[in-house]
Amino acid sequence: MRPLKHGYTNRTAGDGSVVAKTYEGPDAAGRLRREHTLLVRLAGRLPVPPVRAASATTLTLGFVAGVPGQELLDAGRAGPVLASCGRLLRRIHESAPRVLGDGPHRAGDVLLHGDFGPHNALFDPGTCEVTAVVDWEFARLGEPVADLAWCEWIVRAHHPEHRDALGDFHRAYGGRVPPWPVRRAAMLDRCEALRRFCARWGPDGPGVRQWEERAAATADWRE
Repeated sequence: MRPLKHGYTNRTAGDGSVVAKTYEGPDAAGRLRREHTLLVRLAGRLPVPPVRAASATTLTLGFVAGVPGQELLDAGRAGPVLASCGRLLRRIHESAPRVLGDGPHRAGDVLLHGDFGPHNALFDPGTCEVTAVVDWEFARLGEPVADLAWCEWIVRAHHPEHRDALGDFHRAYGGRVPPWPVRRAAMLDRCEALRRFCARWGPDGPGVRQWEERAAATADWRE
């Protein structure tokens, strides 16, 4: 197998037929179990990769054809890519919350991907439709704005030249999009959560300073 690009927290490798994801960092075993559970339960409901095998540290998934979203953004396809993200996110949020378990949940809570954006989806390069949503390890129940805001943050932070296409994302999602102060607050909450996650590797854990800097930049953003 050869290492795959675009991985951040974990190690991924593939051979054209399967992809092996080896989990690293805090709560690695728990994140593996969460993603395994969701992929099994969402199969046939949403475009997710099929599970082929699981061990204590590695989840092996079937290969799904498609181009990473960030590559299509860089190729100038931001409008259709983000519109597909909006339609797919609506489907995720309309999935029954119980796919994460049968415990109680607050009214209004939905299934959150937890790290949603074009960076965690594969697309048909011809139609820009989503062929698979990957990296469900941070999925949880919560308010829809968390995923909406994070997809917007990914574009603003990593593809700022395409921020005008965020309107395509919001329109495709439908419904009332929360106002900018609420979306920015959700972005800052996620930045802080990721800073704490990185800090658990140690006081100088990888990414701690980076997430501090990103949070400071995000706090200065204007709609």
